[in-house]
Amino acid sequence: MVTFIILFNVKQNRISSVAEQLAEIPEISEVYSVTGIYDLVAIVRTRTNDEVADLVTDRLGTIKGIEHTDTMLAFKAYSRHDLESMFSI
Repeated sequence: MVTFIILFNVKQNRISSVAEQLAEIPEISEVYSVTGIYDLVAIVRTRTNDEVADLVTDRLGTIKGIEHTDTMLAFKAYSRHDLESMFSI
Protein backbone atom coordinates (compact mmCIF):
# COMPACT_ATOMS: atom_id res chain seq x y z
CA MET A 1 0.00 0.00 0.00
CA VAL A 2 1.29 3.45 -0.96
CA THR A 3 0.16 6.52 1.02
CA PHE A 4 0.11 10.03 -0.37
CA ILE A 5 -0.93 13.34 1.13
CA ILE A 6 -2.41 15.86 -1.28
CA LEU A 7 -2.68 19.52 -0.28
CA PHE A 8 -5.28 21.63 -2.10
CA ASN A 9 -5.83 25.30 -2.79
CA VAL A 10 -9.49 25.69 -3.69
CA LYS A 11 -11.70 28.61 -4.71
CA GLN A 12 -13.23 29.89 -1.47
CA ASN A 13 -16.84 29.36 -2.53
CA ARG A 14 -16.11 25.75 -3.60
CA ILE A 15 -14.34 24.28 -0.54
CA SER A 16 -17.29 22.21 0.74
CA SER A 17 -18.26 21.01 -2.72
CA VAL A 18 -14.69 20.00 -3.59
CA ALA A 19 -14.25 18.25 -0.22
CA GLU A 20 -17.44 16.24 -0.75
CA GLN A 21 -16.37 15.21 -4.26
CA LEU A 22 -12.92 14.19 -3.02
CA ALA A 23 -14.44 12.11 -0.20
CA GLU A 24 -16.38 10.08 -2.79
CA ILE A 25 -13.19 8.92 -4.54
CA PRO A 26 -12.43 5.36 -3.36
CA GLU A 27 -8.65 5.88 -3.07
CA ILE A 28 -9.10 8.90 -0.80
CA SER A 29 -9.58 7.67 2.76
CA GLU A 30 -9.85 11.06 4.49
CA VAL A 31 -10.41 14.71 3.57
CA TYR A 32 -9.81 17.56 6.04
CA SER A 33 -10.53 21.26 5.78
CA VAL A 34 -7.55 23.01 7.39
CA THR A 35 -6.15 26.38 8.36
CA GLY A 36 -3.02 27.86 6.83
CA ILE A 37 -1.95 28.26 3.23
CA TYR A 38 -3.96 25.24 2.03
CA ASP A 39 -7.71 24.74 2.15
CA LEU A 40 -8.01 20.95 2.08
CA VAL A 41 -5.81 17.94 2.82
CA ALA A 42 -6.56 14.46 1.47
CA ILE A 43 -5.03 11.16 2.54
CA VAL A 44 -4.73 8.82 -0.44
CA ARG A 45 -3.95 5.11 -0.31
CA THR A 46 -3.29 3.13 -3.48
CA ARG A 47 -1.59 -0.12 -4.43
CA THR A 48 0.81 1.51 -6.89
CA ASN A 49 2.33 4.87 -7.77
CA ASP A 50 0.65 4.63 -11.18
CA GLU A 51 -2.78 4.67 -9.52
CA VAL A 52 -2.06 7.94 -7.73
CA ALA A 53 -0.57 9.38 -10.92
CA ASP A 54 -3.87 8.64 -12.67
CA LEU A 55 -5.83 10.17 -9.79
CA VAL A 56 -3.78 13.39 -9.69
CA THR A 57 -3.28 13.99 -13.39
CA ASP A 58 -6.64 12.81 -14.74
CA ARG A 59 -9.45 12.57 -12.20
CA LEU A 60 -8.69 15.56 -9.97
CA GLY A 61 -8.60 17.79 -13.03
CA THR A 62 -12.33 17.21 -13.55
CA ILE A 63 -13.26 18.72 -10.16
CA LYS A 64 -14.17 22.38 -10.59
CA GLY A 65 -12.72 24.73 -7.99
CA ILE A 66 -9.32 23.11 -7.46
CA GLU A 67 -6.71 25.79 -8.19
CA HIS A 68 -3.46 24.10 -7.10
CA THR A 69 -2.27 20.85 -5.54
CA ASP A 70 0.91 19.64 -3.87
CA THR A 71 1.34 15.88 -3.64
CA MET A 72 3.60 14.23 -1.08
CA LEU A 73 4.60 10.56 -0.85
CA ALA A 74 4.60 9.20 2.71
CA PHE A 75 7.68 7.09 3.46
CA LYS A 76 6.89 5.75 6.92
CA ALA A 77 4.03 6.08 9.43
CA TYR A 78 4.73 7.09 13.02
CA SER A 79 1.16 6.86 14.28
CA ARG A 80 0.39 6.02 17.90
CA HIS A 81 -2.65 4.16 16.58
CA ASP A 82 -0.46 1.92 14.40
CA LEU A 83 2.00 1.28 17.25
CA GLU A 84 -0.80 0.34 19.68
CA SER A 85 -2.28 -2.20 17.24
CA MET A 86 1.13 -3.84 16.74
CA PHE A 87 1.63 -4.42 20.47
CA SER A 88 -1.94 -5.27 21.57
CA ILE A 89 -2.58 -8.84 22.62
